Amino acid sequence: MKTLVVYTHPNHQSLSYAFLQEVVRGSRENANIEDIRILDLYEEGFNPVLIFNERKRRRDMHADPALAKYREQLIWADKIVFIYPIWWGRPPAMLLGYIDQMFASGFAYRDNGRLLPEGLLKGKSVVCISTMKGPALYPMYWLYNAHKTLMRKALFNFVGIKKVKFFEFGSMESPRGRHQEKLHKIYRFFKTVAA
Repeated sequence: MKTLVVYTHPNHQSLSYAFLQEVVRGSRENANIEDIRILDLYEEGFNPVLIFNERKRRRDMHADPALAKYREQLIWADKIVFIYPIWWGRPPAMLLGYIDQMFASGFAYRDNGRLLPEGLLKGKSVVCISTMKGPALYPMYWLYNAHKTLMRKALFNFVGIKKVKFFEFGSMESPRGRHQEKLHKIYRFFKTVAA
């Protein structure tokens, strides 16, 4: 299993970065994971801004040469891991900009004249690891599970990815946030995950 980790946090002293380290550590101890690659969107200097004009059209985004290496990473991966904080009830704008550009028509899905398009990323699986200041139940009860709905239904199912697992960790700025326990949970998951 080849694993691509898309890390989205501007600070390498953050708890998100600690989760990244546990993903890598567990993956390297897992015989089912043959290779792991990390895409750090901030360190990479990824430009999340969509630009469309008379020379750059939305319908051609699936073949944009500036995004070729990122498309190759997604094609290469069997499992895609997203690590990010929840800000204002959703992933950071940097990650949303990556999603807007990478999950494009002609690459991630194809219109087929039906109600839903044909997903072109079938067979892949996704793990989303997110942290938030508020309590873990806040998104479910106050925001009607908007984050999971956005990621699972509006994005991953749309492009053919059916196997999606979420780790939403709340109260992460609290001294009672049980950080070590949650970090160890991620390490154990990646050490033993089979597909």
